[in-house]
Amino acid sequence: MFDIFHDVNRTVDAISRRSLLRVGSLAVGGLTLPNLLRSEAAALEAGFTSKRRSVILVWQAGGPSHIDMYDLKPNAPPEYRGEFKPVPTNVPGIEISEHLPMQAAMFDKFAVVRSASHTNAGHGMGSQWMLTGYQPTIEVNDNIYPSCGSVVAALCGPNKQGMPAYCNVPNRLDLGKAAYLGASYNPFSPDSNPNQPGFQVRNMKLPGNVKVDRLERRQQLLGQVDSIRRDIDTKGDIVGLDKFYSDAFEMVTSEKALRAFDIEKEDPKLREKYGRNDLGQSCLLARRLVEAGVTYVTIQAGGGWDTHGNNFSELKNNLLPKFDRGVAALVDDLCERGLQDEVLVMAMGEFGRTPRINPGAGRDHWPGAMSVLFAGGGLKMGQAIGITDSKAEYPTSKPYSPGGVLSTMYHTLGVDYHHVFYDHGRRPMMVLPEGQPIPELVG
Repeated sequence: MFDIFHDVNRTVDAISRRSLLRVGSLAVGGLTLPNLLRSEAAALEAGFTSKRRSVILVWQAGGPSHIDMYDLKPNAPPEYRGEFKPVPTNVPGIEISEHLPMQAAMFDKFAVVRSASHTNAGHGMGSQWMLTGYQPTIEVNDNIYPSCGSVVAALCGPNKQGMPAYCNVPNRLDLGKAAYLGASYNPFSPDSNPNQPGFQVRNMKLPGNVKVDRLERRQQLLGQVDSIRRDIDTKGDIVGLDKFYSDAFEMVTSEKALRAFDIEKEDPKLREKYGRNDLGQSCLLARRLVEAGVTYVTIQAGGGWDTHGNNFSELKNNLLPKFDRGVAALVDDLCERGLQDEVLVMAMGEFGRTPRINPGAGRDHWPGAMSVLFAGGGLKMGQAIGITDSKAEYPTSKPYSPGGVLSTMYHTLGVDYHHVFYDHGRRPMMVLPEGQPIPELVG
């Protein structure tokens, strides 16, 4: 980590490479500062230009129940249809769950893809597939392939200088990292609950005994360390080290990022509208971050979506009220600020849930059919895309793969999803191995 407050009161020879590369105490939950350093340069080098749009992904870890949310089957046998009833939305002909009333009332601002599908029922493998576009062959809890947020960080960079390109809130996503793209494209995370009083991002303020002028003197000292061999790291980790230091200094002495994370500046009434819980306040924080210049934000949607038991009670009393309020408030807030075309909101998990209810009143893992929610981003809203069979087991219309879902997102950002990276073995790896944008959304 990049410890700019580390004791540098020693000889040049004593300053080790490891100490130099510890300049990252600002990067809670992932090396953030390199995002600020290299992502813009990478975007220019790759020859891509962004539309300066942003993405907010609400990640429903565990797998949300599509048949109880957006694809209800009221005519199915009771062991499939469950306890919930469909209600009409404000778009004629589209119905969703009775426990999503806020979204139903403004569904003209949403679109749901009901025919998303893949074939892997493992949490790690399913998550990796949905978050990267690549299907792993083993169950893992770390990235084999770069997450979509890391790809965006590498090819787009931040929308405004001095901000991270990619954030996870409130905590880092296990499968949201950069893999072979390098730690510089890992997400920044506050690693703190924005619903808690006094919420702040750790390590983004100077220690009480370090004043700005003292920090400037330390920066000057580091600038005088000219005997370090720049070719010491054959992988290029030393390349751009001067800028690495420079941006680290800028980060801790600037108020820009601190203001973006200062959620307590928001009107208490707006905070209540989002919901005073971790998910609701994370949605509000995500809106603040994209306004400030973050390009990609992933929200961990509170967890708990792996409803193997008591599915209906958990959804009705806990998961759906928070999710409904938080996402509806986010989309409405973006629209009120005129950002509905600049910010794409998505909500999904790694798979759906089994249409047949298990003996524990729960639903198990089911990748055969799942629903993905979209809002904004210049896409076509007010529609339900795709059809599943009478028990919501499989699509009967064209299925949309993880590559189809992610290529739609990349299309919105202006990212070339055919762009080729190289992994650690120097093998060419396209951003996505398959998939085309969903035509009903982008056509």
